[in-house]
Amino acid sequence: MDEDASLVELSLPQDILLPLFSASNSPSLEQALENLIEFSRTELGRKDLAFKKILPTVLQLIQSRPYPSGGRLLISSLKLLRNLCAGEAANQDSFIEQNGIGLFSNVLMSATVLSNPDHGTVRMGLQVLANVSLAGEEHQRAIWHCFFPDKFVLLSRIRSQETCDPLCMIIYTCCDGSTGLFKELCSDFGLPVMEEIVRTASTVGFVEDWLKLILSRICLEEPHFPRLFSKLTPVGDSKSGEDTDFRDDFFSLEQAFLLKIVSEILNERLNEVTVTEDFALFVFGIFKRYVGLRDSIMRCKSGLPTGSAAIDILGYSLTILRDICVCNSMGGPKEEVSVDAVDTLLSAGLIELLLCLLGELEPPTIIRRALEHDEKQDRISSHSSKPCLYRGYRRDIVAVIGNCAYGRKHVQDGIRQKNGILLLLQQCVTDEDNPFLREWGIWCVRNILEWNAENQQAVAELELQRSVDVPELTGLGLRVEVDPKTRRAKLVNVSPNEVSS
Repeated sequence: MDEDASLVELSLPQDILLPLFSASNSPSLEQALENLIEFSRTELGRKDLAFKKILPTVLQLIQSRPYPSGGRLLISSLKLLRNLCAGEAANQDSFIEQNGIGLFSNVLMSATVLSNPDHGTVRMGLQVLANVSLAGEEHQRAIWHCFFPDKFVLLSRIRSQETCDPLCMIIYTCCDGSTGLFKELCSDFGLPVMEEIVRTASTVGFVEDWLKLILSRICLEEPHFPRLFSKLTPVGDSKSGEDTDFRDDFFSLEQAFLLKIVSEILNERLNEVTVTEDFALFVFGIFKRYVGLRDSIMRCKSGLPTGSAAIDILGYSLTILRDICVCNSMGGPKEEVSVDAVDTLLSAGLIELLLCLLGELEPPTIIRRALEHDEKQDRISSHSSKPCLYRGYRRDIVAVIGNCAYGRKHVQDGIRQKNGILLLLQQCVTDEDNPFLREWGIWCVRNILEWNAENQQAVAELELQRSVDVPELTGLGLRVEVDPKTRRAKLVNVSPNEVSS
């Protein structure tokens, strides 16, 4: 419980109280802090209070009331300091000169090590440091050297969204533009900080983009994704000595969360990120490792995230592979590097594996229903009996294949040689378990036919043999056409007479 404000005032020296009373035109400490918080909301107010040297006085006030004493006055003091350091260089410099970082280190650690950490005090203190860190390299290094790595680790273990966001802001701001500090973050001493931050964010979530900015740098711009991913392995697995390759719990929800965020970042930055061969192969390795588990994993009816670590990792690794295969293919200075990554995936057997997985699945819902009384039902169902592992699984496989085939004739030819054209034509339908399957299927077929006369001829022969009349194309009122001028393939609606003939 907070001490009586009047008793606190009586215990404080006049050289702290008088400057605050004078600057705020208030007769009491509590009212003085409230008025100063209001004054400091504006740029002009911050400049005036910097001229009156209020910041050193507030630091003295906090120091005179060691945590946890002070209560409400401490929170008010932190709010005032946060405002004072919001873009005002004189106050930011004064904070460093008056050893504000050392003082805040003591306050934050005291609030952190409690059995029930004081989230409000920690959040407010981190926000002050975040504003100070924006002042420049000197301020960033002072904060870094005081808190890295042990104190950052302790702060990152507070499972609270309200503390995670400002902590990420501080870490990103300190590392942004500083190769040296970023190397320290990615060292064996620094990665535990990010490990704990990811664990916290996977539990409580995050609102601001600071975590994404850090992970974009660590996982996509630099080669540290495999190490961070491995650190998130379920506790005890690396030491148990058990064969965990075929266990559903081998992957952790934290690893699934990391893949989800990396997938989002890559999708948002398709024209900016350079995808390396090592990153692509690592993600493909994760995907292949999961494929060995697919027969022992319970199917989820929901889309991603499903809550199953193994299925979520399968799904997010697929979406990452999808975007790797399109990343920078639209042109730009990084195209060569990106194409190398895709070619590496193709050499590693990506298309063969995806066609195999797609061929294992039962046909899309609309085709299954149409085939219920068809003579081909037994033949198809005997080879394609597995349901989708999650809502959107089939669509994501088709999307990866479609992106791989874009502008790559050797991929187009390989699909034909593996008898994959008819299989992919069957995906050009709506499917209740795979939203947007039809759109991705059409995109995929367009890409395997464009500028490829052999594939176009193969489709023409399928149509002559009526191999695609039931009901993949004609039965659905669709037909493949190739524009004689552009040589682009497209699916078009056929007239009712054509369908019934």
